[in-house]
Amino acid sequence: MKWGLWLLPMALTMSGCANVSEINESLPTMNVISGKKPHEYAQCLSEKLAKSRGALQIEPHKDGLRVIVPLKYSSGPSAVFDIDERSGGSSIKLHESMSNVPVRPMDVQNAANECISG
Repeated sequence: MKWGLWLLPMALTMSGCANVSEINESLPTMNVISGKKPHEYAQCLSEKLAKSRGALQIEPHKDGLRVIVPLKYSSGPSAVFDIDERSGGSSIKLHESMSNVPVRPMDVQNAANECISG
């Protein structure tokens, strides 16, 4: 138990050192298709994550948008959404910096799922 208490802060500290390209090298934690256009999906994410993450960084990327989600309690990126336009909607890939940590905050994953439809 003592090791778990020591390793968790260390894992959280180390995850804060990631940058966007390092996060994108990890396997996606979500890979889905939505009926929403990229800007609609990005707007939904911004609204859902406004209270827990603050302002998201939204930038053009390939045939759509890249949304960079900041860390919850420090500076730097926590997650990256690549939202590509496709006929009738968009394809969405989510990469998270702490994808291998089972106790990571789930607000990003929850917002991602809630924004898929509707």
